[in-house]
Amino acid sequence: MPPAPPSPPSGNPVITAVDTYDIRFPTSRRLAGSDAMNPDPDYSAAYLVLRTDAGDGLEGHGFAFTIGRGNDVQVAAIEALRPHVVGRSVEEVCGDPGTLSRVLVGDSQLRWLGPEKGVMHMAIGAVVNAVWDLAAKRAGEPLWRLLAHADPEWLVSQVDFRYLTDALTPEEALELLRRGKDGADTREAALRERGYPAYTTSPGWLGYSDEKLTRLAEQAVADGFSQIKLKVGADLDEDVRRLRLARQAVGPDVRIAVDANQRWGVAEAITWTRALADSDPYWIEEPTSPDDILGHAAVRRGVAPVKVATGEHVHNRVVFKQLLQAGAVDVVQIDAARVGGVNENLAILLLAAKFGVPVCPHAGGVGLCELVQHLSMFDYVALSGTTRNRVIEYVDHLHEHFVTPVLVRGGHYTAPTAPGFSAQLRAEAIAEHSYPDGTFWAAERAARAEEAA
Repeated sequence: MPPAPPSPPSGNPVITAVDTYDIRFPTSRRLAGSDAMNPDPDYSAAYLVLRTDAGDGLEGHGFAFTIGRGNDVQVAAIEALRPHVVGRSVEEVCGDPGTLSRVLVGDSQLRWLGPEKGVMHMAIGAVVNAVWDLAAKRAGEPLWRLLAHADPEWLVSQVDFRYLTDALTPEEALELLRRGKDGADTREAALRERGYPAYTTSPGWLGYSDEKLTRLAEQAVADGFSQIKLKVGADLDEDVRRLRLARQAVGPDVRIAVDANQRWGVAEAITWTRALADSDPYWIEEPTSPDDILGHAAVRRGVAPVKVATGEHVHNRVVFKQLLQAGAVDVVQIDAARVGGVNENLAILLLAAKFGVPVCPHAGGVGLCELVQHLSMFDYVALSGTTRNRVIEYVDHLHEHFVTPVLVRGGHYTAPTAPGFSAQLRAEAIAEHSYPDGTFWAAERAARAEEAA
């Protein structure tokens, strides 16, 4: 057992519970989310709620995204962190999430399972994100605005620079954030008026028919999207044909990104991407193993001018650092729930700003759109200062299960106004889709038993 958290002063509210839920949605039945590597995903969330004795009714909500089986392992990892969290001062944790992040990462026996990667690191990210949700609610601000208006010195204190200073020092990060204050009010006003550019993957799932691909691609253009994405990597001839169909549907001026979901080796990635060139793909995403930094660099040299994008499965800030140092990526794709939460994503955003590489987050899934919009909006208002060649992925499913779902209009994310990190699931969604005893899954089990009888 880890040591008990320090006792807060008398009268200071504390975190009293870390409640966990295994939430699963049967998306595989509609082939939503299907790609060459993941043909039957059931989009799921290892979900947690931080409860306090503050008496204000505020809670912190967070989750790690998975695609079905294994969600129980992810929930168990979150529960392993409970002793580090319960009993801590709400004011201290919300005022300094970075300290709790370092405590969670620093548990030596749990760190052995990474370090700072995989199921344990995603669990840390879920807890840290829940703290930020609670902090933003207590401040009465949406998270993007809480971050954008934060003192640069305080933001730097939230970043763990261990292993980063050969590429980014705290002093350089502070200068980037101070520079980002120039014109921030004007950019915030523009964000509130126009929103943040989005692209959609909804037409591109590998299991979709030609008719559905074409219909959804045409609808995306009508809805104002200037970029769509298609999954590739199962069959070259089919990819060539489907990409041509998509290009015909959207016309020459809409960007089409393609995503191989790590399907290829380096040489195959280059050959396959070149074979798609006549349809003018904008980027190739996850062309090979997310761990292969030099492989990505070779692919980037081999497929130019097609851009190389990756990041949704990159373990941590250190791998992102090396991808940037090696000139291996044209587009950094952060994921709000893959790394160690907001604090580590701040480090990655700062690295990308230092190297001048645009960030186009991975989203979709369960709640990833809801979360990552806040990070990109902070980046625009208070760090990079631009949306040029920057878009957030959007997939139109499962948003109805959230208390404050994303709102996309005219191909742009509308800036959230509700306090928090937009992470909270509706109580009805939890009751219905908790696994294995939520009402949906209980009914499924009863129907199977009846069929077998």
